[in-house]
Amino acid sequence: MGKLRSGAAEWLVPGHTGRPRLFQNLLLLLWTLFSCSLGGSAQGPGEWTPWGSWSRCSSSCGRGVSVRSRRCIRFPEEDPCWGDSHEYRLCQLPECPLGAVPFRDIQCALYNGRPVLGTQKTYQWVPFHGAPNQCELNCLAEGHTFYHSFGRVLDGTPCTPGAQGLCVAGRCLSAGCDGVLGSGALEDRCGRCGGANDSCLFVQRVFRDAGAYAGYWNVTLIPEGARHIHVAQRSRNHLALVTGDGRYVLNGNWAASPPGTYEAAGTHVVYIRAPGPEETLHAAGPTSQDLLLQVLLQEPNPGVQFEFWLPRERYGPFQARAQTLGWALRQPQPREVEPRPPDPPPAARAAVPTRAPTLVPDPCPPCPDTRGRAHRLLHYCGSDFVFQARVLSRHHQAQETQYEVRILLIYKNRSPLRTREYVWAPGYCPCPPLAPHREYLLAVRRLVSPDGTQDRLLLPHAGYARPWSPAEDSRARLASRRCPL
Repeated sequence: MGKLRSGAAEWLVPGHTGRPRLFQNLLLLLWTLFSCSLGGSAQGPGEWTPWGSWSRCSSSCGRGVSVRSRRCIRFPEEDPCWGDSHEYRLCQLPECPLGAVPFRDIQCALYNGRPVLGTQKTYQWVPFHGAPNQCELNCLAEGHTFYHSFGRVLDGTPCTPGAQGLCVAGRCLSAGCDGVLGSGALEDRCGRCGGANDSCLFVQRVFRDAGAYAGYWNVTLIPEGARHIHVAQRSRNHLALVTGDGRYVLNGNWAASPPGTYEAAGTHVVYIRAPGPEETLHAAGPTSQDLLLQVLLQEPNPGVQFEFWLPRERYGPFQARAQTLGWALRQPQPREVEPRPPDPPPAARAAVPTRAPTLVPDPCPPCPDTRGRAHRLLHYCGSDFVFQARVLSRHHQAQETQYEVRILLIYKNRSPLRTREYVWAPGYCPCPPLAPHREYLLAVRRLVSPDGTQDRLLLPHAGYARPWSPAEDSRARLASRRCPL
């Protein structure tokens, strides 16, 4: 599901300069004359005008939508502009007063007392939410067992009561973290919208110290600003959490707290105690103050696992305080969390200097060279799909790698594609590798299992996957003309 598109365009005819862009128009004229002298014609896409200003919110209270638009300026020989002519964003106004009539109810009520269905009979209408298209104005005739669709609801109408999605031009769209409806933008682990997990560090360790006596033992300091906190242990011991002023959030004073959600340091801490000897803590963060994680020992400690993400600028002070308290910490891991081997034995850890971390060699061998026009033509012409896509996530499953992608532009497809698809690559170390949050031009094949239970998009080993750029786009369009019919 993507942002809405509209075919609005303007033709640029000789003698019409539009906005005063003399230098750009002069370059365009020179390029046109050069192309004509070679016997060619103007090719490529047109040019967008700057975005207009955002419109007023569609609602007077609560949630609604604003829209802005732009126009495509192009010669008759040029392709339409790439991208969207309209963009919609969420606007949040003060909550509607108690007793306010919902927006959909108002739209249905507009047809009260008006003849419909080709007769002079009138009805009183209320919203009906059981119809297939939730962005149609489906209204139920009060006192009767039928409903009628009056077309699309107005932009900004909630798709269903209490849902986050809003209807825009007949489609139910959700806002990304950038507030744009249908953008699909997500926050990374650092809390940055559309980020790549590069502004924070991943801290992970197993606390294995075994106390000589029962009681509370310090595990780690969870600093202010920590996100995506996860703690787990499997024993009859209990996890305890202490605020900066010494107040226990849970499992304090030798008393077990019930499982549930607790508020601490500006975030919600979910405490789960399974029927067996398993205990976990989860918190989304960010924390507004330091927290101290402890374990109440009642038996030998098998290990307390903890992890969280921390802004880079806070890692140095955190490490200094942790070392002062006698907690040796592993070097932080940037970006994405990959499966990690088990910790080395204590003797091996002691042999490695703490201030000179060794570089871990890349376990994946280098990929074969796949550059060149012949390779591009081979994969472009032999593929079922060629498209520009943004990689949203990457997961390793058994001997395969799964990429979730959002398709931005389709060059070639032999069957319909959805806005979001999964692309599979063979092996734990696929070639070429795709990095999350980057855009690529991909040539993939459709692979259907003999029994018909699996229908996949496959990126072959040493296949065609290039970082998207205008130059790569031009090469792909040229390759499409060289494929045999």
